[in-house]
Amino acid sequence: MLLRCLGLSLAVVVLADGFVGAELPPADLILHGGKVVTVDDDFSLAEAVAVKDGWILAVGSDEEVLKHRGEGTEVVDLDGKMVLPGLIDSHTHPTGASMFEFDHPVPEMESIADVLDYVRSRAEAVEDAEWIWIQQVFITRLREQRYPTREELDEAAPNNPVAFRTGPDAALNSMALELSGIDKDFQVVGSGHIERDPETGEPTGILRGCTRYIKGGPPRSKATEQDRLERLETLFADYNASGLTSIADRNAGDSAIRQYQTLRQEGRLTVRVAASHSLSVGDGKLENVLENIRKIAAHPLHKNGDAMLRIVGVKTFLDGGMLTGSAYMREPWGLSKIYSITDPRYQGVLFIPKERLVPVVQAVVEEDLQFTAHSVGDGAVHTLLEAYDEVNRQTPIAATRPCITHSNFMSEEAIDEMVRLGVGADIQPAWLYLDARTLQAQFGYDRLRWFQPLATIFKKGAIAGGGSDHMQKIGSLRSINPYNPFLGMWVTITREARWYEGRLHTEEALTREQAIRFYTTNNAWLLFLEDEVGSLEKGKQADMIVIDRDLLTCPVDVIKETQVLRTYLAGKLVHQQASE
Repeated sequence: MLLRCLGLSLAVVVLADGFVGAELPPADLILHGGKVVTVDDDFSLAEAVAVKDGWILAVGSDEEVLKHRGEGTEVVDLDGKMVLPGLIDSHTHPTGASMFEFDHPVPEMESIADVLDYVRSRAEAVEDAEWIWIQQVFITRLREQRYPTREELDEAAPNNPVAFRTGPDAALNSMALELSGIDKDFQVVGSGHIERDPETGEPTGILRGCTRYIKGGPPRSKATEQDRLERLETLFADYNASGLTSIADRNAGDSAIRQYQTLRQEGRLTVRVAASHSLSVGDGKLENVLENIRKIAAHPLHKNGDAMLRIVGVKTFLDGGMLTGSAYMREPWGLSKIYSITDPRYQGVLFIPKERLVPVVQAVVEEDLQFTAHSVGDGAVHTLLEAYDEVNRQTPIAATRPCITHSNFMSEEAIDEMVRLGVGADIQPAWLYLDARTLQAQFGYDRLRWFQPLATIFKKGAIAGGGSDHMQKIGSLRSINPYNPFLGMWVTITREARWYEGRLHTEEALTREQAIRFYTTNNAWLLFLEDEVGSLEKGKQADMIVIDRDLLTCPVDVIKETQVLRTYLAGKLVHQQASE
């Protein structure tokens, strides 16, 4: 029987005479007649791959691999198409992202007018005095490049408290400030900062790193547990359609882990999940934090997890965000209309002082867990590396593969320290794509020299893997942030950005081979999966994708338009693009 799927020829061949060559085991599946990018150490290219019981049986020429054809073998003629290892996203938040539009669709917002229109629509839909929340609409991605003002939010929803929340920061309207008790005399205890009018001292409505003071929250979802599982399953199907076969959940709580376990038990889990369990370090008793670390380490999915589902470590938050004006920088941000920064000495927000961070990292390393922390600014990156260095003097840390999450603003010294200590990083190219315009307006081109310095990281031998930080919505390009890995590859190769003229420091651009490694072998290492996935080699699990173009030779600008024709997880077909 011959089927066609968008130019992909599929021939299923059953031979009654048995397989050729009695000494060779028969394969369950053979893909042949294509360009198989193995992503092995030599970045070898092959023509065919054979699979048996979910594992790669052989990789090589058509002639070599087809010797494994036997009775019942499914044989797929690739018709010249490219095969890659299943792609890996090193930073996602699937359970929250999948539920984001459960109650109502949320439009794309590209301007302050879009934000205010949405607030007005919610004010009409909810009762007076009910909270209205706008989540993760980043000012760097608005055309005006600023927060909505307290007065604009008041006008849009005069009878409702409004919180425009972006990560650890927020802009509130007057009713939200009043209900939260945040007035001229309010003082922050611990980390965080409240912007005030320099003349009157009144809060402007902008909170940095202290959204804990907001006395209200998003409405409770009416979703059932089955609803949550179905939405998560739908998201994972879209991950598969985007070429993803493995992900890291970089802030997994207990409920998320239970959902993954349920999907797996019911045979509905179609991506491998490596979880970094959420860890609140905060300002509470240190002993409570250390006890939580011990509990996480004792979880069966850490002790007995496998390549399909396991807890690999913990994740906490060290600083704020570059998208909101609170990333912790080594030098002051500078006065800013974009971020409403009025203090020339302001460097951002560091949530955990180093003297508290060091014993936490020490405890995580001793429990054989991977530590990672949200560290966006170069000040946070250096603080975390200093903590790793201090722990390493007592207890070697490299075996736990300590990580830096985001690691956007770096330095050459930081990369050298990563190499010396065995530290990796999960980095999101979509942030360059969506935010470079605003970042250059704030910091200038020269200060962005070490923004996502991927080529230097590769050159020096550190390991960084590509992620998305997918937070909201289902859809690889409509999501916040986009999780389409081919868009990510294109960004790393071109250093081009939306609404941005030119390219951002092309000396840090990756080659095509490096961009593919960024989403395969490098991420496999970060997630402790390199012995099983990340490359197409004999003895590894058969996570593979078939795509519609040759990423090594096609025009560079069409890389981001790549379509995934087929996705296999351990040799099982989990996505097939609709037939013509």
